[in-house]
Amino acid sequence: MSRIADVTVTPVAVKDAPLLTSIGVHQPYALRSIVEVRTGDGITGLGEAYGDDTTLHRLRTAAAALPGLDVFDLNGLAARVAAALAGVGAATPTELAGEASVAKAVASVVAPLEVACYDAQGRLLGRPVADLLGGRVRDAVPFSAYLFYRWAEHPRDPGYAPDGWGEALDPDGIVAQARRLVDEYGFASLKLKGGVRRPEEEAEAVQALRDAFPGHPLRLDPNANWTIETALRVLPALEGRLEYLEDPVPGRDGMAAIAARTGLPLATNMCVTAFEEIPEAVALGSVRVVLGDHHYWGGLRASQKLAGICETFGLGLSMHSNSHLGISLAAMTHLAAATPNLTYACDTHSPWQSEDVVEPGAIAIRDGSIAVPGGPGLGVELDRDALARLHEQYLRCGFRDRDDVAAMRVAVPGWTGHRPRF
Repeated sequence: MSRIADVTVTPVAVKDAPLLTSIGVHQPYALRSIVEVRTGDGITGLGEAYGDDTTLHRLRTAAAALPGLDVFDLNGLAARVAAALAGVGAATPTELAGEASVAKAVASVVAPLEVACYDAQGRLLGRPVADLLGGRVRDAVPFSAYLFYRWAEHPRDPGYAPDGWGEALDPDGIVAQARRLVDEYGFASLKLKGGVRRPEEEAEAVQALRDAFPGHPLRLDPNANWTIETALRVLPALEGRLEYLEDPVPGRDGMAAIAARTGLPLATNMCVTAFEEIPEAVALGSVRVVLGDHHYWGGLRASQKLAGICETFGLGLSMHSNSHLGISLAAMTHLAAATPNLTYACDTHSPWQSEDVVEPGAIAIRDGSIAVPGGPGLGVELDRDALARLHEQYLRCGFRDRDDVAAMRVAVPGWTGHRPRF
């Protein structure tokens, strides 16, 4: 029996690009938490979570309850976390979508701790995490190029060094961005983060991508920034051009109203982000594809449970992305490799990020896919020097929560980020 001796949570800040979103723009730094679960026999498992103050407080509260737990007792892990966080309230980290709930708050803390336990288990057994999840059904996991409207640099931030990508504010800029991502990483699937420009302009960008990449599946995600009326007006320009349309409008009722008027598959990572939200979505016919995310749903086991439910109800399954680092990317890859019905390419922000906490070489995007790391556990190692540097960057940067609205106000005073805007 290998018992947890202690758990360390280290916040880090990594440089982030000025990517435009439905509510604003990314801040110059993205915040993450690095979780280390150490066992009494000298094994350390790694996990990764959001890095806002709320998540940090909850992770540290839960971590204090874990010493003595068998690292293989994942049911015990979930029970101890839930007990430690009793009474936390329904507030969720700022990056989580959908309605707030206590279950989501607990799930977002269980997830990185469970990943770290799986990593420790794999290291103890000398087996990859994918093996512990049932065995891989694919040796390499396809990912999608994540296209963003963006500025060339952060407004009024003298410390930000432009990353060389330049701005992308029109269809030509989006196509040029896609060309570079396809050429450098070999992506086959392309996803545009929408809800930023006029809907008709985003439809023009989709058409420009279709013309430039006729064989590539395309996706558009307006992030619930359209009204039902707007979505119905724009749908004819999108029909037949998209693999799926993700969250065009808010809520399960709104999505159902759109689904009834289009043949386009509707996908979500906003109106279905917890198990209690699935029955209504199925009854209404709100979505045909769910984007899972182990950070939202409570870890790797919960994500496989989600996969089973999607299979039962004939729903497609993809994977949502956030500003993750290499630990989460490795966990996503192992999970996708061991989930048979996850047949859509996964999302990833990785090409937009220039800093990481893992040693290079174990995980990389080639030909649009990531090979399952072959080492034990997650197959990645922590770069201690990078961890210390990025923690120091966290201490200096001054950001403690993600706030796209506040970041946008630097350039557009009075910006509210209200959705739906179009």
